[in-house]
Amino acid sequence: MKAIFSLLTMLLALPAHADRLPLPADTPPAYRAECGSCHLAYPPVLLGAYDWRQLMDKLDSHFGSDAAVNPEIGEKLTAFLVANAGNANRTGAAGNPPRISQTTHFLKEHRKIPARFWTDTRVRSAANCEACHTNAASGRFSEHDIAIAELRR
Repeated sequence: MKAIFSLLTMLLALPAHADRLPLPADTPPAYRAECGSCHLAYPPVLLGAYDWRQLMDKLDSHFGSDAAVNPEIGEKLTAFLVANAGNANRTGAAGNPPRISQTTHFLKEHRKIPARFWTDTRVRSAANCEACHTNAASGRFSEHDIAIAELRR
């Protein structure tokens, strides 16, 4: 009985933490520096290991930019991303090239967002998490902490 109660408690607590995706404690400084210099240093759990490998293997053509890094740093970042990647069954297919904004998880979480907001000057792109999620850099993606008033729930 005690085990069942503990299991139920854990399962009920999961949704409360679904909007919290902090970077792992062992995040290499190079990840924040290299990746975070152009966009949010995304929590690795948002893509599966295969998708992270795909992205890291093609940094010289990273969504229209040359984001190539020193090979040694690239290997470290790839190892970090793969070790902390999300479960591909849960995140879903990310497209080719892989995009967090194309995963099943992202699409489900953002399904009620009117299309006009993705091109709004305040947002510009689905990759610009910080435009709406004011605490995205801290790994908090709560639908209650949305910067754009029309999108708050």
